Amino acid sequence: MRLVFAGTPQVAADTLAQLLGHSAHEVVAVLTRPDAPQGRSSRLVPSPVAQLATEHGIEVLRPERARDPQLAARLAEIAPDCCPVVAYGGLIPQALLELPKHGWINVHFSLLPRWRGAAPVQHAILAGDEITGVTVFELVAELDAGPVLATAEYRLGEQETTGEALAALQQLGGQMLLNTLDGMAAGTVTATVQPEAGVTLAPKLTVAEARIDWNAPARRIQRQVLANNPSPMAWTELDGQRFRVLAARAAEPSGLEIGVVRAEKRRVVVGTGDGDLELLTVQPAGRKAVAGADWGRGLREPGRFQ
Repeated sequence: MRLVFAGTPQVAADTLAQLLGHSAHEVVAVLTRPDAPQGRSSRLVPSPVAQLATEHGIEVLRPERARDPQLAARLAEIAPDCCPVVAYGGLIPQALLELPKHGWINVHFSLLPRWRGAAPVQHAILAGDEITGVTVFELVAELDAGPVLATAEYRLGEQETTGEALAALQQLGGQMLLNTLDGMAAGTVTATVQPEAGVTLAPKLTVAEARIDWNAPARRIQRQVLANNPSPMAWTELDGQRFRVLAARAAEPSGLEIGVVRAEKRRVVVGTGDGDLELLTVQPAGRKAVAGADWGRGLREPGRFQ
C-alpha cells in the first residue's frame, strides 16, 4: 500500500523508522508539524519525523493547519491507500479522513477508551494504573473514539517513567502497526466499536500542574514525578529558585514537617502529607541532574521546599 505517515515527535520518528526498515508498504510522504524554535537562539528546527523523512528522500508536508486547502490538494494528488498516525499533534478534518481508501489509523498508547487525549501514558502513571497498553484504531472526527483494530497490554513498573514506558510502548505499537497494515492489505482486519463506558481523558500536562504540592501523599507525589519525566519535569522551589525532582519514592514516615528537607548519611527525604518522600535524582537551578544523596551532602541545614 501507498502510505502517508503523520507524526511529529521522536516516538513517531521511531515508528516511522520501523515502517521504513521492516515493511513492504511504501511511505510516499509524511505529514508533520511545522519547524519549531529551539534553544536560546530560537532557531527553527524540523521535527524528528521531518528530519528522518528528509534523510530518506521522502516528501515532507508541514502545513500550519491540517485544514490548509493546499494540503488537501496535495494528498488528493498523492492518493495514499492509508495514513498511519502517531502523535501528529493536530486534528485531521473530515474531508481528509475520507481521502484514503483504508482511512487513517492511529497508534495510541493506552487501552481505549481509557485515556483518550494527548498524554495517555502520563495520566496512566499519575493515576497509578498497573496495566496500560497500545491501541491501533481508525481515526474519526471525535477524539480517539474510532473503531479498534488491535490492542496489546503493557504492565508498568513501579518506578517506570513516562519516557521509559513510551520507549517500550513505541516498540510494541510499531510492530502492531506493521501487522495491522499487512492485515488491512490482506482484508483480514476486523474493526470493533469502542464501548461507551470507561472513557477517561488525558490532556497534555502543563508546567503548572507539574509543581509538587508537598501536602499531597508521598505515593501521589512519586507518581507525579514519574509521570512528568522527561517533560515537563516535576518541580518545586527552594530558596526562591526552581528545583526539579527527576526520581523519587515513598518512604516510611519519620515525623518530618510538610516540605522540610533532611539530608541523612545515604539519602535525602522530604516531609509530605502522609509520610516521607526519598529524593533519588534531583536537578537544582542552573546545575546538572545529580543523585539526591550527593546533593544532600551539600546541605548545611534542613531546608524547606515551597
